[in-house]
Amino acid sequence: MNLHAPKGIDVENWFIECYRKYKGHPMWILLGLYKGNYNKFFMAVVFFFIKHCPVWVLPIITANIINDITSGAPDAYQHIFIEAIIMVVLIALNIPTNYMYTRYKSLATRYAETGLRKALVRKLQQLSISYHKETQSGRLQSKIMRDVEAVETLSTQMFLSILNIALNIIIALAVTISKSMVVFVFFLLTTPIAALTMVFFRNVMRRRNTEFRKEMEETSAKVMEMVELIPVTRAHALEEEEVHKMSGQLFAVAEKGYKLDIIQSLFGSVGWAIFQVFQVVCLAFTGVLALRAAIQPGDITLYQSYFSTIVSQVSSLMSLIPTIAKGIESVNSIGEVLLEEDVEHNEGKKKLAGVHGDFCFENVKFHYNNTDKNVLNDLNLTVHQGETIALVGESGAGKSTILNLVIGFNFATDGKVLVDGEDISRIDLRSYRKHLAVVPQTSILFSGTIRDNITYGIENVSEEQLQEVVKAANLTDLIESLPKGLDTMVGEHGGKLSGGQRQRISIARALIRNPQVIVLDEATSALDSISEKLIQEALNNLTKGRTTFIVAHRLSTIRDADKIAVIADGHCVEYGTFEELMALKGEFYQMKSIQS
Repeated sequence: MNLHAPKGIDVENWFIECYRKYKGHPMWILLGLYKGNYNKFFMAVVFFFIKHCPVWVLPIITANIINDITSGAPDAYQHIFIEAIIMVVLIALNIPTNYMYTRYKSLATRYAETGLRKALVRKLQQLSISYHKETQSGRLQSKIMRDVEAVETLSTQMFLSILNIALNIIIALAVTISKSMVVFVFFLLTTPIAALTMVFFRNVMRRRNTEFRKEMEETSAKVMEMVELIPVTRAHALEEEEVHKMSGQLFAVAEKGYKLDIIQSLFGSVGWAIFQVFQVVCLAFTGVLALRAAIQPGDITLYQSYFSTIVSQVSSLMSLIPTIAKGIESVNSIGEVLLEEDVEHNEGKKKLAGVHGDFCFENVKFHYNNTDKNVLNDLNLTVHQGETIALVGESGAGKSTILNLVIGFNFATDGKVLVDGEDISRIDLRSYRKHLAVVPQTSILFSGTIRDNITYGIENVSEEQLQEVVKAANLTDLIESLPKGLDTMVGEHGGKLSGGQRQRISIARALIRNPQVIVLDEATSALDSISEKLIQEALNNLTKGRTTFIVAHRLSTIRDADKIAVIADGHCVEYGTFEELMALKGEFYQMKSIQS
């Protein structure tokens, strides 16, 4: 049997709906996650009952044998033989039924585990770029891996381990009540003590688990940052400072973990001691009953075994509380992502069959969520199809924000951004971005081959197309110098390549998409002068007939742009060709003079 989603169920959306519907009720959420797999849980319960029969039957058979021996029954040999055969058969059945139990249990829980991770991955792809900028990636990684694993463990404990505990207790009490009401009442006296112990520790353990989980997320995020900064750290001989900084974080985790361990240990030891005392009392109590002939001598073993079962099962239930508390905290942690509403909504919006490349910024204002200060103020800008417009200005002037509005990462707080006359906030951005290529300031590569990185998201690329792109991006010499050429692995984040090489691969990735709109955010900033010149020539050829937005600090690289917009304090303060702006002798002229 293969792992697959139940027919007719949209797994990711169903999981999100479960969290939204049962928000604040982790147990209902957990139950909802298994929709379509309840039959597997039912079969797991059936096989669990069969496989566990020897544990319940053995005390009865043991008591019967002892009673036959002590009573001197004439057919004792026959009874012993029959009861031994029954036990052997039940024990033999344990092997196949245990396999079937594990099979059905695992199919259900692993499906839910995989489905939850898929739901998280899909939601992360839908969440806005602003959300990702404000959330540490290490925290998200922890939710996908650690928290989902904790939820899977919680599922097993809640639906199967607790079932095991419940069945053991119910059967032990049922057999006991059928034989002696006095002993049954004695057994019941232990239940309130167990309940009081669990209630006392539950709230403390929930708080400790929340603190520990948040500290672990913080540590995961800081470890990722530390790893990414290792080249910078090494270059500035800051190893000891980084170790000292991380040590503080690690000790903070250790302290939270220590407090959690202590409360868990105290919880377990108190419960164990209480029930062991009662087990001794049970032995003495049933012994007195046997002396008074209220029960048979063999029944002492029966009651002691069942009382031991109840003790161990209640103790197991108590020991599950830390796992359950941790799992519930993880359910809530995953919900923080699945219920996040800062998403990019595309459903129901107009889909674009094609993009010409006309853009119009009409009185655009924009500010980020965490501030009321506008980054853009009444920006008006018109870019016609096929034009190359360069955005220049000081850092923080709003250039990158304009690019984010063009890409659709952000929407205008006030005013409109029109694409071919359509308000960009009202179109399906997925259909729009198929005609868009972006080369960011910092090249982003994944740990695959050069070929994979260039053709990312593009299928059926011919070798001829690929070679043309390689040539246009000035990668020919690099590819020819590598033993495996285009099939050379670039390493994590392209770590085996230089900054200029990584940037050229990013440019090649943009070129192969044959876009109608190109966004270049200082795309040549990481290149040496020779490569920059060659790339600039290639980009000039590429951008003919395509609308292109360029942000560049090196003003010499934008001489051939159709128009240059000087951005200051969120406004377009100068607009024109290179020659026109130089003739104005305004802000652009001053900036160019400083760089000359």
